Amino acid sequence: MFFIFETHRNEDYVIGSLELKELTDAEIYHGKGVDFKYGIFVSDEQEFNFGSMKLTALHTPGHTDESMSYALTDPDSGKAPLMVFTGDALFVGDVGRTDLYGPEEIPRMAANLYESIFSKILPLGDGVILCPAHGAGSLCGGAISKREYSTLGLERIQNPALQRTDKEKFIKFKLEEKLEFPPYFKKMEQYNLQGPPLLKGLPVPELLFPKEFVKEMEKGAMVVDTRMPHSFGGAHIKGSYGIWLKGLPYYAGWVLPYDKPILLVLEEKDQLEAAVSYLVRIGYDSIAGFLNGGISSWYMKALPVESLNLISVQSLKDKIEKNEEMVILDVRRDEEWEKGHIEGARHVYVGHLEENLDKVPRNSPIIVYCDSSRRSNIAASILKKNGYDMVYNVLGSMTAWKNAGYKVVK
Repeated sequence: MFFIFETHRNEDYVIGSLELKELTDAEIYHGKGVDFKYGIFVSDEQEFNFGSMKLTALHTPGHTDESMSYALTDPDSGKAPLMVFTGDALFVGDVGRTDLYGPEEIPRMAANLYESIFSKILPLGDGVILCPAHGAGSLCGGAISKREYSTLGLERIQNPALQRTDKEKFIKFKLEEKLEFPPYFKKMEQYNLQGPPLLKGLPVPELLFPKEFVKEMEKGAMVVDTRMPHSFGGAHIKGSYGIWLKGLPYYAGWVLPYDKPILLVLEEKDQLEAAVSYLVRIGYDSIAGFLNGGISSWYMKALPVESLNLISVQSLKDKIEKNEEMVILDVRRDEEWEKGHIEGARHVYVGHLEENLDKVPRNSPIIVYCDSSRRSNIAASILKKNGYDMVYNVLGSMTAWKNAGYKVVK
């Protein structure tokens, strides 16, 4: 007998439960409280035995109403669980977001999350290994640590959110939290409640020679260039989105519509599987092909390219000191902006840029920065795609700016 246990209806990727069920004929279990179109509801404290091991389901609402955690115990080794799978209730260095049902529901969800963590999860024991659903970079938390491993005891001591042991202070902390809500969350919610299409494997995009690539572009396919900012800046296909490879699962859903096929430009051919996997995880399974030979094959066929201006922090500082005409655009998240930014900069989050182009003048050079030049590369590619000519991406962005010892304001 095979079992698949879901912690909750994920918002930031397509759950693979139905694909696994197709392969294994396993039963899918998930929490009560939402209208799943597949699977079986699991109850609080329901137990499942696997040989000598026991899995106990724990209802831990707060991130979502149906959220479940699962504690794995080896009775032969003692009563305390070995590990707990917490979904989006508790992360390494953070706790789950509580704003998915709207701002008016945050107090209720935050109160539920507090009880779930302090009354159900932490009492399992300090030595219990923590197995959350997400790591650093996920939009389901605001400050998830880059550490890959932790225990409940370590989180009790080090997790900033868990230092707010007073319930009212915890709720206040969650009310003040500012997290982005990407448009693709709604698509993921729909897929994960109703069940996504069964793919039975990753799509295998066609290897396209430049002229074939052009034909797909003429049919309306979108070009996504997954190279790093310095490579994208040197030469890229006009109108392409510059989203670095590992940024695809986090940022493609902000800018790419679901009703158009995707064409890929890669740094190396062996990155194809990773790129396809990242896109499919967030529901993009119409991938028309990838460019054979990469960008060099494109310009070797005398097909047109455009470039994106790259600027160092030293050159930017020099322009500021000379009082040159320009618009400095910060495309980081709100909380990053509030912690410190370049004096005189404007702020529009990269995910909201395309809908806020009226805030970006067209008659001045636009200097774009983030924390590393990767998100600013996305933003710069959006501006170029929308007809902005004088666009610059700041290499190293805020990280380089701070390392140079330059002034930051709040």
